[in-house]
Amino acid sequence: MRSKIVAGNWKMNLSQSEAKELCKEVNNMNIGSEIEVYIFPPMLYVSDCKALSTNIKVGAQNAYPKDTGAFTGEVSMWQLKEAGIEAVLIGHSERREYFNEDHAFLKQKLDAALVHGIRPFFCCGEPLEIRENGSFLDYVKKQLEESVFHLSAADFAKVVLAYEPIWAIGTGKTASTEQAEEMHAAIRSWIEERYGKEIAVNSAILYGGSCNPGNAQALFACENVDGGLIGGASLKAADFSVLVAEGTWTILN
Repeated sequence: MRSKIVAGNWKMNLSQSEAKELCKEVNNMNIGSEIEVYIFPPMLYVSDCKALSTNIKVGAQNAYPKDTGAFTGEVSMWQLKEAGIEAVLIGHSERREYFNEDHAFLKQKLDAALVHGIRPFFCCGEPLEIRENGSFLDYVKKQLEESVFHLSAADFAKVVLAYEPIWAIGTGKTASTEQAEEMHAAIRSWIEERYGKEIAVNSAILYGGSCNPGNAQALFACENVDGGLIGGASLKAADFSVLVAEGTWTILN
């Protein structure tokens, strides 16, 4: 069976003491036996969180594809591996939009993560105008074709995909479970076309569009939704605990 994953992306939030306290709370949660929990703290706190984590895994929100060199302000995949960090976010909509990370650069990041044995969480998704003009399936498929589908079957099997409907984040619009399932099913079908049925069936595809305690059960019940990449709800232990609780999953699946 494919992995069931709940991952918290803390973005640029929390003080050091707040991050350590939240990490402790998440680590001590009632986590379902078949669920993997990841947290992605700000870079300054990843080592602190790694030291406090026994039941959860710690990832980084970003990394540079070169191992070493004159790249002031960057951290490499190699350095993350040396620090014991287990995963990295790649292709998040905010990195694409605010830092102009294109398909080719994201491809380099993905390759570098895999070289160093770091699990990539690759994000894909469409903005509002693409959703409204109806070309959203082609748009997301191109993101995967340009940055991910060059991988061998063995390497692709190590990747977690996360679908972000950008148009449903902070816009007042809401993605329905039907819309989420439509995209997740399409992504799985493209994986099958490229890599075959076995890899498609076992690939984890997370939902990253404002998942919270109010909609998590309905979303996680979708056949092709394997968990969530959680933003705001991951910053509050009470909210995040609902998403990782065994009951949220076993009742539905």
